[in-house]
Amino acid sequence: MERIASFTVNHDLLEKGMYVSRIDGDAVTYDIRMKKPNAGDYLPVPAAHTFEHLFATYARNSAWAKSVLYVGPMGCRTGFYLLLRDDVSRADALRLVREAFAFVAGFSGPIPGATRQECGNYLEHDLAGAKAVAEDMLAVLAAWTPEKMRYAE
Repeated sequence: MERIASFTVNHDLLEKGMYVSRIDGDAVTYDIRMKKPNAGDYLPVPAAHTFEHLFATYARNSAWAKSVLYVGPMGCRTGFYLLLRDDVSRADALRLVREAFAFVAGFSGPIPGATRQECGNYLEHDLAGAKAVAEDMLAVLAAWTPEKMRYAE
């Protein structure tokens, strides 16, 4: 079998940030790296679960909603993938992520989609943890630019 593209990235060189992972036709996959890989600090599952609900809700209700294909966590628990149609510029993708993270950081109230009927693991949520992760990444993304969206080689 061929090695998939994400396994060709040297994870020892990855830092927290936002990267263009791949482009497939009109779909752009963004790698939102929220933890340094293999550093021993990973996204806690309950916080990541809540973060996913809030990030996806925000993205699918944003000005770019029609271009959002997917929002979801990485299995290694170091970040999230965001798939957008290529009609969203890199600058707007970054704006969307910053806005979504600010939404999560300031969120209060019931977590969207977190009832037994709506969620397959509705008891495993951590809003405070999701907010802390969002706040941490907002500091990283504050100075991020589209030019920084390339993996180090």
